[in-house]
Amino acid sequence: MPRRTPHNALDEVRTPHRFHGFLKTASVCVLVAGLLSPFSQAAAADTAPKAAANDYCGGQCSDILPPGENGNATLAQILLNQAFGTQPGHAEDQLGPYADLAKGYPALTDDKINTFFDDASFGVPAGQVASTEKPAGRGDVTIVRDKKTGVPHITGTTRYGTEFGAGYAAAEDRLWLMDVFRHVGRGQLTSFAGGAAANQGLEQQFYRNAPYTEADLQAQIDNAVAKSGARGQQALADVNAYLAGINAYIDASDPGRYFPGEYVLTGHKDAITNSGTIDHFKVTDMVALASVVGSLFGSGGGGEVDNAMSLLAAQSKYGVEEGTKVWESFRERNDPEAVLTLHDGQSFPYATRPDSPKGEALPDAGSVTAEPLVYDRTGSAATAAARSATTTAAESTLSSARRGMSNALVVGGEHTAGGHPVAVFGPQTGYFAPQLLLLQEIQGPGISARGASFAGLSMYVELGRGQDYSWSATTSGQDIIDTYAVELCQDDHHYLYHGACTAMEQVQQADSWKPTVADGTAAGSYTMRVWRTKYGPVQYRATVGGKKVAYTTLRSSYLHEADSIIGFQMLNDPDFVKGPDDFQKAAQHINFTFNWFYADSRHTAYYNSGDNPVRASGVDAEFPVWAQPAYEWRGWDPATNTADYTPASAHPNSVDQDYYISWNNKQAEDYAAAPWGEGSVHRGNLLEDRVKKLVAAGGVTRSALTKAMADAALADLRAEDVLPELLKVIDTSAVTDPAAAAAVAKLRAWVTAGARRTETSAGSGTYANADAIRILDAWWPLLVKAEFEPGLGSDLYAAIGADLPIDESPSAGHGPTGSHAGSAFQYGWWSYVDKDIRAVLGEPVAGPLARKFCGGGDLNTCRDSLISTLKQAAGLTAAQVYPGDDQCSAGDQWCADSIVQRALGGIKHGKISWQNRPTFQQVVEYTSHR
Repeated sequence: MPRRTPHNALDEVRTPHRFHGFLKTASVCVLVAGLLSPFSQAAAADTAPKAAANDYCGGQCSDILPPGENGNATLAQILLNQAFGTQPGHAEDQLGPYADLAKGYPALTDDKINTFFDDASFGVPAGQVASTEKPAGRGDVTIVRDKKTGVPHITGTTRYGTEFGAGYAAAEDRLWLMDVFRHVGRGQLTSFAGGAAANQGLEQQFYRNAPYTEADLQAQIDNAVAKSGARGQQALADVNAYLAGINAYIDASDPGRYFPGEYVLTGHKDAITNSGTIDHFKVTDMVALASVVGSLFGSGGGGEVDNAMSLLAAQSKYGVEEGTKVWESFRERNDPEAVLTLHDGQSFPYATRPDSPKGEALPDAGSVTAEPLVYDRTGSAATAAARSATTTAAESTLSSARRGMSNALVVGGEHTAGGHPVAVFGPQTGYFAPQLLLLQEIQGPGISARGASFAGLSMYVELGRGQDYSWSATTSGQDIIDTYAVELCQDDHHYLYHGACTAMEQVQQADSWKPTVADGTAAGSYTMRVWRTKYGPVQYRATVGGKKVAYTTLRSSYLHEADSIIGFQMLNDPDFVKGPDDFQKAAQHINFTFNWFYADSRHTAYYNSGDNPVRASGVDAEFPVWAQPAYEWRGWDPATNTADYTPASAHPNSVDQDYYISWNNKQAEDYAAAPWGEGSVHRGNLLEDRVKKLVAAGGVTRSALTKAMADAALADLRAEDVLPELLKVIDTSAVTDPAAAAAVAKLRAWVTAGARRTETSAGSGTYANADAIRILDAWWPLLVKAEFEPGLGSDLYAAIGADLPIDESPSAGHGPTGSHAGSAFQYGWWSYVDKDIRAVLGEPVAGPLARKFCGGGDLNTCRDSLISTLKQAAGLTAAQVYPGDDQCSAGDQWCADSIVQRALGGIKHGKISWQNRPTFQQVVEYTSHR
């Protein structure tokens, strides 16, 4: 199979998707014949409707989560899918409606919303009950599944029974996925699922971030419970009940032989004798799962060593003073042209640049080396592919350009047709089969919610709706990770801590594997080894002023992934959340870095969560600092990794702003984020421009706001917000070259048509304005290089490129998100190009780059450069621009952009046309309030 270099961490999981020679039609039929009977646990249909709980949405709450609710498949179902494409029930019934919005949104009206979404009202309507079950025969909980989507509606008469049912339903829908990720969180994926190079890279990425021992995982639970009083005790009881439900399903499905077929294909169960075991889940598994989720989506910061190296490159090029100015202009810490979520002039200073930085520990030029993670390689672990996976994993872990995904559009009631707030929001968690999230409704004592939760952590709804309110989140990215330079003493594994030479702690995880049906990778093994200090794990080695140091990373959520459970518990509690203030209080208990949004029938609200450490005066969060008391977080206790945190009032927050948008953009003035790229052009502008226009016109409806989201989801940010400026330069004189003139005409026509990447018609597999899209995709990297490298020099150009990728078009597999992942245009040099081109044109620029770069600042020379690179781009064939990968043939433009549900199990799904939108998404407008 052609190898694809993965970039999104979860794209890397290798699970059954190509079986070897045994998968012949005849043998499949014989094997399936012996396995067909135990497809699933029997559940009798019940035509009696489930009574809806207190629901104040008036039928105006909708949601969608592709590909489908059912993420478990027996061996027989997997084999049928691999051989004939047969889909298990409810495995992909949400994929079609989700995909259809890309062409259906222009004609969208409120009464057609549920053509593309599902009704998210509480309960199951009469005649729509597909099945009813009492898990493990319990009398205190019932799981009802609806006919349309198979979503579980869990109702309990006791708290224990409710959570037991949530665990049981989660195992029914995602048992294999949950098992995969508890092993990822422990650095044990290859031993569990196979030694494919991608699996190696994935477990290495997370183990480098969170090298926890079993004692560490247990301590997290103990500490979270101890400091949270009655709610902590309730959370522990909920987790234990949830685990009991999961394990009850394991105990029932194992002898019943309707457990996920991946256990057979990976060698954990025998298809004939049923020998082998599926291990029970335990409390520490929940923490391992939470560490994966937090690292992926809620852990802003890092990248200080990369920042230091690009600063040093700038100073080497221009001198210290001028180089610093150039570096700061590209960093755009507080760009006045950046799109803001809080746009009423509120200021929330955090991680701002100090006037006189103190304690900086910048490396000596050329001295930085990444800390090795993998040792003692044997067999297939020693191949070039395995070593490449290790390199990719290290780059993904240590960069500040983490996948920040998700978007939100929220409009206050004074601007809507119905007089109630309208929200369209959700997380972009990528596209997988099965999906990382699952849908559920939970009703029981102290819990009343419907929505999405990460598989294995669904004791509460994490993103969704309550009785009269909805909430959602986007990744925020503020900096809660700092890099410390610990001075070495005695040898490479001792360091100075408060003047005493102290031994580093070694933690390690040994993994080994052998070929299975699912993964034929030859036998191999290795050991992952991390050296931990009181300032966190060692990530780099270097010298500073000639002194040998280790660079460590310390994040505020390290050893605290379990703490956020209290916030989610509150969000599910109808007796706690009764309005926007309560919502904000709940979000304050979540230590992951997220932007949280809220809507009920009267109010909207926003809160930025995360444990933001209080840094010592003079410390610049952008760069490594010395590991000395003067530069530590204030109030920091290394034994517990706790510190003083900024108060809730210092976090960006708001109630009833006229509207909110978020697409991982800057939250508010003076609030710095770790990733680069928060400048004049950001994908948040795609939402801001559309929502601002709607609000100005008034009478906003659910369908109008959904259309704004869907239109932005097809927009090419470069074409909409930067290409017009480039054409201005070209238009300063007539284009006489025929090839260049033809390219300009195609680009201009595309901009006039809306600059969208959209099919000619639904299902055509061909883009309208295909040539213009091909030309811009080819032109962008060429024009950026020609514009900036001559002025910056190759070293500084490359160093800034390490801080911020040049491009992230949908097909750009070199971007942080990777190919076929949907999310695009978050990271790129669009703001740099925009500011520089406007400066060369003589237009006003707030927060300009320190120098003019295009053509050395000369308009005619700049124009010549643009024309030259445009001609070069126009001459490239589709096969050159879209070279093909494991999913697509060379030259297939639509396929190169397409979204693929990356297989995390044995079931495959078809590709869908590109959309840049949340994976799970809600459309809500409440009509009344308690």
